[in-house]
Amino acid sequence: MNRLGQAFAAARAAGRPALMPYVTAGDPDLATTAKLLPALAAAGADIVELGVPYSDPLADGPTNQRAAQRALAAGTTVRGVLDTVAAVRRQEGLAIPIVLLVYYNCIYRHGEAAFVQAAAAAGVDGLIVPDLPPEEAGSLRAAAEASGLALVPLAAPTSTDERLALIARVATGFIYCVSVTGVTGARTALPADLADLLRRVRQATAGRVPVAVGFGISTPEQVRDVGRLADGVIVGSALVERLERAESPAAGIAAVTDLVRAMRRAAAEARVQAAAGG
Repeated sequence: MNRLGQAFAAARAAGRPALMPYVTAGDPDLATTAKLLPALAAAGADIVELGVPYSDPLADGPTNQRAAQRALAAGTTVRGVLDTVAAVRRQEGLAIPIVLLVYYNCIYRHGEAAFVQAAAAAGVDGLIVPDLPPEEAGSLRAAAEASGLALVPLAAPTSTDERLALIARVATGFIYCVSVTGVTGARTALPADLADLLRRVRQATAGRVPVAVGFGISTPEQVRDVGRLADGVIVGSALVERLERAESPAAGIAAVTDLVRAMRRAAAEARVQAAAGG
């Protein structure tokens, strides 16, 4: 079992969902990212989703778009992101899985095989490519599989049962279940039909791969609510906002890890309250 499988299995054995914070690599610079990754693990993250900054991030809302622009302005490159992951693995002994959120153009420019091999060598465990539909991902999926990387598809509220069946067939690592239609961004309330969407996704997967929920989750209470239903909970914009507002990188890391610790506690409470009927 690879690191992703181990992380979901360990969380499941502990009776809670896996907590997966998202941050943009290079925001505000790669030196901060190198310090933030082990800090997230120490705060209770089970898996980290690390965004590769891109000039046209179509799935991202304003918060993550600004983070990508800050990272690009600081000179962040794909190679720099992979070197940072490799350095943190080597120097900090970081053991939790890292999944890259990367737009396809960044992969295409390097060549699929070359990109996947470099990512695997750096210590990346999986790829989320939001602008690559599963029908077009066959060659990348084969390259990823050959290098031991998961290729994580996205399922949305608008996905038909037929499409969910396709997603379930090709998913490795986990399925990223988008809680709302639209782009990333913190939201004050969860959609009323989330439970139904997760039921449909689980029916399609027949339990073959875990299902993690992201987009819009911003508070410990929402982590607790989603954690009653999903195998994993993904939190992004709320953390990126804290980095953006911080007076210094050190203050940003402290603010982010404070929230992750609170969300880890909420994740631990999710199944307990569900079992008690709360």
